[in-house]
Amino acid sequence: MAAKKFFLFLQSYFVTDYDPTIEDSYTKQCVIDDRAARLNILDTAGQEEFQSLREQYMKTGEGFLLVFSVTDRGSFEEIYKFQRQILRVKDRDEFPMILIGNKADLDHQRQVTQEEGQQLARQLKVTYMEASAKIRMNVDQAFHELVRVIRKFQEQECPPSPEPTRKEKDKKGCHCVIF
Repeated sequence: MAAKKFFLFLQSYFVTDYDPTIEDSYTKQCVIDDRAARLNILDTAGQEEFQSLREQYMKTGEGFLLVFSVTDRGSFEEIYKFQRQILRVKDRDEFPMILIGNKADLDHQRQVTQEEGQQLARQLKVTYMEASAKIRMNVDQAFHELVRVIRKFQEQECPPSPEPTRKEKDKKGCHCVIF
């Protein structure tokens, strides 16, 4: 549930009722660091009953937001498993990911401390951010930071060639998956 509400904020609204689905996909155009970006976002909402589809999503993703709720220790404990599965599917030792502790506004219901989130991020070798879709905190920043991580990773993998044409630039997008 944390991922769904977290993402819906990017669509400029917050939902109070939640109906989990197999997946939802969205596209968002934005400018990040003076460069156009098209985010193709697939929100799997981490549904356990759709686990068979998860690896297919992982194969196509260029970057991942690993979202857990700071009010739900169980969602936090699942993150390590998701990260290991992504690396296995990608056959990589590292891949663009950011760890997000959502519902940071609910301090009185917190089951996972900020220090625990930071510690897990260090262990996974990813960036950690806390966010709240409800109070509009760090949601856009998380997606923007993921795009930066994806771009850096892609440049390291394949250094840039001569300046692409405008048409080539417009076609390029980032495929993000939220778990």
